[in-house]
Amino acid sequence: MSDTKTEKKGATRAGNYFISNYPPFSFWSDEENRQVEEAYARKPEADVDLGVYHHIPFCRRRCHFCYFRVYTDKNADEIKHYLDCTMRELEDLGRRPLMEGRKPRFVYFGGGTPSYLSAKQLVELTDRMKAVLPWDAAEEVAFECEPGTLNPGKLSAIRDIGVTRVSLGIENFDDRILEINGRAHRTKEVFRAYERAKAEEFEQINIDLIAGMLEETEENWRRNIERTLELLPDSVTIYQMEIPYNTTIYREMKDSGKLVAPVADWETKRRWVREAFEQLESAGYTISSGYTAVLDPERTKFIYRDSLWSGADLLGLGVASFSHVAGVHYQNLTEIGDYTAAIEAGRPALKRSLKTTPEERMIREFILRMKLGHVEAGDFRDKFGVDILERFAAPLGELQDEGLLRVEDGRILLDREGLLCVDNLLHDFFLPQHQTDRIV
Repeated sequence: MSDTKTEKKGATRAGNYFISNYPPFSFWSDEENRQVEEAYARKPEADVDLGVYHHIPFCRRRCHFCYFRVYTDKNADEIKHYLDCTMRELEDLGRRPLMEGRKPRFVYFGGGTPSYLSAKQLVELTDRMKAVLPWDAAEEVAFECEPGTLNPGKLSAIRDIGVTRVSLGIENFDDRILEINGRAHRTKEVFRAYERAKAEEFEQINIDLIAGMLEETEENWRRNIERTLELLPDSVTIYQMEIPYNTTIYREMKDSGKLVAPVADWETKRRWVREAFEQLESAGYTISSGYTAVLDPERTKFIYRDSLWSGADLLGLGVASFSHVAGVHYQNLTEIGDYTAAIEAGRPALKRSLKTTPEERMIREFILRMKLGHVEAGDFRDKFGVDILERFAAPLGELQDEGLLRVEDGRILLDREGLLCVDNLLHDFFLPQHQTDRIV
């Protein structure tokens, strides 16, 4: 059993637990960034999906648990300059052989707060994006929203630019909890934003919740689920609170000499999510991953997640954004001034990268698809020529003995307890050289 898995049973300590890629980011380097240029110089492989991610790093306020690259002090001219630079980046990359003749299957606007932009800025930005990589073939255009930034005009603009999936970062329905954790919005804005989004008839409305925020209680968590069921959104995403190193909460822990974060322990957070999943299932939802419940699985998909976890190319735009193209991972420069200076000078805005091996790409897809709660062994025989049941026999056997998963008819099926702590099970499938608790 890995050290990280053992720790998951106790108090919340500082660090990143959520697995979003493989090999871990700590193994990426700036020493061979030329491999990114080489990747874009290749012709695309047949049948590989393409997605575009645009990072909007602006917020009204920085949450105390936030570890993303965000800015709360930029004026309109600085925002315009940044958006212009992201378009120059897209125009450059869109001309490369790897992009030739391709259209994105999915587009994702993340942050920060994409809904921080004005309706006019959104229309101008997306018109320019579509001129380089048309969206007419996109099955999903996803857009993250902070409830307090939404008004009827902006929501209409978000719908009109082609957004199909809006995700409301609610996190909690209690004003006191929201304030303590540094959120900018309040509950009144949540309900107003949700009703406005419903009126616009988006194909999918998702709401985000976080289990175990600062000073959250049993009673508060129950109320969160009750209010969620009153709204009945198309999908609900629930994250378990963690304290990455570059957060306000961690800095306060470090200054006070505390090793344990002032939030619920992992046992409690897992129980809260388990209880939420059970109540959502009773209301007709289906659990589609370790974090997500959907009301109608036939109608409600998450193309960004499913394509990315199945090996799609992802072109990331903007400061600190992550990309995965032609087997090469890379991240852009992580300070907005460095990023815009590189773009203005005509230089690649690269921070670090890693060219993956076929084995690493197989492991990446395997561990990410494990987060869905089920993996078909036949898919990996067909795609990679690997029998994953034999390749991973030892860790799979251990997890079966612990009652966290089972193997039936060529399928790996995570039990509910395994799904609730899935990120801490995945380390056991890493190559030996990547067995580390440092993932960032």
